[in-house]
Amino acid sequence: MSVLKKLLSDTALYGISSILGRTLNYFLVILHTAVFASQEFGIQSELYIYVAFLQIIYLYGMETAFFRYSQKYDIAEAYNLTMSSIVISTTFFTILLLLFSENIAFALGYAGRGNLIRYVAYILAIDALLAIPFARLRQENKAKVFALTKIANILLVIGLNIFFLWFCKGIFEGNFLAFLKPIILLIYSPDLGIGYIFLANLLANAFQVLLLYRTLLQFRFRFNWQKFKPILVYAYPLIFTGLAGMVNNLIDRLMLKYYLPVGFYAGKNSIEAMGIYAACAKLSIFMSLAIQAFRYAAEPFFFSQAQDKNAPQVFARVMRYFIIVCCMIYVLVSLNTEILGQIFLRKAEYRAGLVVVPFLLLGNLLLGIYFNLSAWFKITEKTYFGTYFSFIGAFFTIFLNFLLIPHLGYVGCAISFVVVSLLMVVLGYAYGQKYFPVPYQINNGLGHIFWATLVIIASKFIQFSDFWQNFVWLQIVFFIYIVPIIWIEKQKITLAKSK
Repeated sequence: MSVLKKLLSDTALYGISSILGRTLNYFLVILHTAVFASQEFGIQSELYIYVAFLQIIYLYGMETAFFRYSQKYDIAEAYNLTMSSIVISTTFFTILLLLFSENIAFALGYAGRGNLIRYVAYILAIDALLAIPFARLRQENKAKVFALTKIANILLVIGLNIFFLWFCKGIFEGNFLAFLKPIILLIYSPDLGIGYIFLANLLANAFQVLLLYRTLLQFRFRFNWQKFKPILVYAYPLIFTGLAGMVNNLIDRLMLKYYLPVGFYAGKNSIEAMGIYAACAKLSIFMSLAIQAFRYAAEPFFFSQAQDKNAPQVFARVMRYFIIVCCMIYVLVSLNTEILGQIFLRKAEYRAGLVVVPFLLLGNLLLGIYFNLSAWFKITEKTYFGTYFSFIGAFFTIFLNFLLIPHLGYVGCAISFVVVSLLMVVLGYAYGQKYFPVPYQINNGLGHIFWATLVIIASKFIQFSDFWQNFVWLQIVFFIYIVPIIWIEKQKITLAKSK
């Protein structure tokens, strides 16, 4: 049980930085949409989508490979090998982006805005160069250092956005402290526009270099092809896994834009429907945050436990508790969707799409289970299975969205996500039991998911018109849901201790 307590402790620490960061970034949308027109906001959104894809290419699986090969080599050697590779490739990719920044901007339809591409290049470079140092902190169980560094980065991003886009802009426009305008003109130019979003990100990322200087100073450039070759063979399939995963996460929004029939939603075109779906998807962040925090702690944990003879039993126990916690989030958020919608989605038009939230929560829960299951192909060095599964998932994501969007709109997107996530779980489990058998408590896990879904569906049959009456009723429903779970789990713990 001590190893599970350590995993829980690290998950909490990683979760602080993850939850704080993504929550605050969500609130930044309020600032950005207040300052920029939709055209400008669309440009920065599109560029950050490209950043997400390019980050996968910049890292090409080296982060996961470091965890694996720090078990085979010593940590210092694995660190030097993976970091040396990242330094070489990052230099190459970044020079390409810088040299062709104006051409790339022109090709994207942003002629004359090559400075945005250059910002992207520098952001990608720093992120890539810091990925392995952050991985080393996780490998060495320095969760506090990791979390504090991430939190400092987040707060700086927020602070710089407010400084440039509210404080400097306000002084420049004469809204307050007009006497400071001559000084502000030295550092602020309204022509940069959304460039300040990227500049804030770049400066905050650069600050992390200072915070991680101890870990960075441990790096020695060492590149031994014979030792690096198996690392590359292990890692490169993860590129395709990551890219296919990004397709799974992003393609539904694009397909909704192009395949939604005209007039499907009265008074709304396909772009507006896409916006409603994307906004409502933000409410599923509560599940994805918990899973991301778990992943930060679990990846090094799985590798460190892999050689232990009791590893299969430990992994099964981790899965059991993971499902219980995620089901609680699934129920709590689903019951309170309307309330959360009032808080986070300020315009009523967005709240028309809240029906998709329970589906997205369930889909993310299933993806979290798949992540747990996927430990086997990383531990057994069969990462190509992850590539196969991801491409199968990408294919069915495209197929199901093509099939369902014309008939169900954004609900079709959400249902597709659940079905594909379930498919990934089935594939991960079926092949995992062949190569790395784990005694997962399948009936227990299915029971928790079924009970959670049943409670959510049943709650829809009794609703009160009064806001506070309905709120109290939904919390009672959650209490009814959670009491038998606590009682059953306490009985199991008591029984285990008596043996």
